[in-house]
Amino acid sequence: MENQRNIVLAVLLTALVLFGWDAGLRYLYPQADKPRQEQAAPAKAEEQATQPTREGGLTSEADIALEKQDLKQALAGGGRLPIDAPGLGGSINLKGALVDDLVTRRHTESITPGSGPARVFSPAGTPAQHYAQFGWVGEGMELPNASTVWSAPAGARLTPATPVTLTWTNPTGQTFAIRFAIDQDYMLTATQLVVNRGAAPVTVRPFALVNRTDKTASLDSFNVHSGPIGAFDGAVSFATNYTDVQEAGTVRNEGRTDWVGFTDVYWMSLLIPGKGPSDSDFRSLGNSFFRADLIYDPAIVGQGKQLVTTTRLFAGAKESAVLDRYEESGITNFGLAIDWGWFRWFEKPIFALLNALFKAVGNFGVAIILLTVIVRGIMFPVAQRQFASMAAMRAVQPKMKAIQDRYKDDKQKQQQEIMELYKKEGVNPLAGCLPIFLQIPIFFALYKVLILAIEMRHQPFALWIHDLSAPDPLHILNLFGLLPFTPPSFLAIGVLAVLLGITMYLQFRMNPTPMDPVQEQMFKLMPWIMMFIMAPFAAGLLIYWITSNILTIAQQKYLYSRHPQLAAQNEKQAQDQKRAKERDGSAKGAK
Repeated sequence: MENQRNIVLAVLLTALVLFGWDAGLRYLYPQADKPRQEQAAPAKAEEQATQPTREGGLTSEADIALEKQDLKQALAGGGRLPIDAPGLGGSINLKGALVDDLVTRRHTESITPGSGPARVFSPAGTPAQHYAQFGWVGEGMELPNASTVWSAPAGARLTPATPVTLTWTNPTGQTFAIRFAIDQDYMLTATQLVVNRGAAPVTVRPFALVNRTDKTASLDSFNVHSGPIGAFDGAVSFATNYTDVQEAGTVRNEGRTDWVGFTDVYWMSLLIPGKGPSDSDFRSLGNSFFRADLIYDPAIVGQGKQLVTTTRLFAGAKESAVLDRYEESGITNFGLAIDWGWFRWFEKPIFALLNALFKAVGNFGVAIILLTVIVRGIMFPVAQRQFASMAAMRAVQPKMKAIQDRYKDDKQKQQQEIMELYKKEGVNPLAGCLPIFLQIPIFFALYKVLILAIEMRHQPFALWIHDLSAPDPLHILNLFGLLPFTPPSFLAIGVLAVLLGITMYLQFRMNPTPMDPVQEQMFKLMPWIMMFIMAPFAAGLLIYWITSNILTIAQQKYLYSRHPQLAAQNEKQAQDQKRAKERDGSAKGAK
């Protein structure tokens, strides 16, 4: 009766895990709704429009359509300085000298062929508004602002080889200039110059800002930060989110600002101050608009003198190698702008190995399989020790059974005697768990790499797997897309999830049958529980686990061939347990 009650409890807990897991995933990783007709009430439409996704971007059908329309209109109006660099393309708006049109040349908007480059910045007034501005504040003179039309050399183009200077002069004799330069990747350098040809000294404060909407923000979750970010006094801070800024109005950053701005999972827009004291903060502007400000201390520019201030703007993809190069050039902890977390010491080597394998074979799915082979190869000596430990455990099984029978009414004494037996025989019952424990950090590191590294974004494997960082797109329940509905995540079982369950079941079948009936039932259920739990995870993770299971099965077959006594003992134990169950069943039937 007690065993039956435990089995019922295990089934109930399994159901709780399945449904609770789905609810947790929907809370932590909500997916964008499919486009639908805008017939809902305005409040519902706004709620849908601002629901973030893991990758970010506009989610409302109305906003997406309006963005295309507004973007086309804004970029067709002229008055722009073209940007043409290997990493970035786009233009600078000469009205206000706004850097408001940037796309990445190395990354596409989606996996759909012809989707075009991924957009980083969009002009002010568009639904995806995101731009940077450089200027000055001061008193006693006319200063350039967002309405100022700057002058650029005729036919100028901003390229890595051709910096461009924009100029504007006010009526009182002060000339303002912004010299833009761009590198091969995602860094623009803005050198702000004030030349005072007026009749008296002037006081100015150079500033730079990044303005954006959180409508395009990626999901800010417990393990991946999205939102305001910065490095202050050498320490990277992920502590502030959009809600904090909205509630406070203004969040002032304490300490020396090394860099400040906004981050999504894959993209980032940051200001890096030059020489001279400066302050920074985050501001909520209302209507889902936010701003990161960098402002320098006031400076007096005497008659006939000039003031030069240099600020860098990073706007682009969070490619690990690129960020590390910027850090090596002197930007403090820039590589840590990727939210690797506490275990970056382990995650970054896994990423480096995976990236090296990808460069060698040209397919990230194959690279994941090769990584799994390498990991299993490294752990093979551990597996051999595990089998030696299993052999030792089998040798003491008769003595353990005698102790259990002798002290069946005194569980505490039974455990004490069994521990003494382990100590006397030199047996470690946890040795068999060591390979599993060693795989946990590797699995977690690969998980973080798949959800963080833009190098994995949109990477195909084979057949129907077009994005290893996304879940398996084919679901058995809707006949692989033939039926017109999308199953909930806890029922979205794809081919990879089924293969995971099957390979785990075959792996468990090769292990000794547990003597405890409840444990035996749990081991039988575990592969199918994991099939449901792992189905919504990235396809790359499932490929890793399936490959690991297959290699484990092959490894166990090999080691059993080297230790035939273990296979014989397992078979004998299984037959003994089967006969015991039959006897128990016959006894209960007789009653």
